Amino acid sequence: MCLAIPGQIVELFDDDHHYAMVDVSGVRRKINIGLLKNEGIRLGDWVLIHVGFAMSKISEEQANEQLRLLRMLGESDEAMQEVMGYRFDEHGKEG
Repeated sequence: MCLAIPGQIVELFDDDHHYAMVDVSGVRRKINIGLLKNEGIRLGDWVLIHVGFAMSKISEEQANEQLRLLRMLGESDEAMQEVMGYRFDEHGKEG
């Protein structure tokens, strides 16, 4: 099952803000935030991530609730495996 996973923005890349580094429960990965370019994404913001793309901006409370639900459903390990697979090269291509 592919799940939306909450992550906190810890670094923004490039002037166009298409990519960011997120922290998901201590694991850091580069993700594409281009879909949220009009949301005013800033350091410290929380986003829901699906297959390496930030799909929506959420509150810290929503992020904590989503993480709690993943643990409750027994999906937190699978979610972390998905996060571990996120890879974007220097040209922004997932691989």
